[in-house]
Amino acid sequence: MADDEQRRSARAERARSAKPAETTAPPAALNAETMPAIVETAIQVAIRQGQFDDLPGAGKPIPGLGDHHDPDWWIRRKIERENLTGLGPPALMLRVEDRELDAQLDGLRREEDVRAVLEDFNRRVIEARRQLLGGPPVVTKPRDVDAEVAAWRERRAATTAAASAAPAPPKKRWFRRR
Repeated sequence: MADDEQRRSARAERARSAKPAETTAPPAALNAETMPAIVETAIQVAIRQGQFDDLPGAGKPIPGLGDHHDPDWWIRRKIERENLTGLGPPALMLRVEDRELDAQLDGLRREEDVRAVLEDFNRRVIEARRQLLGGPPVVTKPRDVDAEVAAWRERRAATTAAASAAPAPPKKRWFRRR
């Protein structure tokens, strides 16, 4: 009991000795009609104080403004900014993989591997079209395996021809004659 009385008296003493807080009086009624005026006043005060000076991107165009219409721009930008991989709706993941598939195929050495990658890609595209999980629609088309293998062979032949046509750098000898 004595502790409670001491706490109450200490609290009352602090309240008496405290200085009144310097606050601005809030508007009489905070509602939808007064809120725009309050916000605009706060913005103007911040501008006068220079709080918006030297912000990153000041005077530069907004990136991506005016490009083609993409309904999934926000998730695409988030994935790119955060450098996320393997996340997102299947429709978006398949679109990204479709764009990068030729480069992935060019890194393979055997035709069997190319066929296996293409068949796996086509299987996932068909599976994503069958599932109704919501999200953006799957617009990625399955790839023709034989046509893609023929294109892979042509790219591979062109790469090897370009590599063999380039002159080999002269070999450096480990000793020099004088």
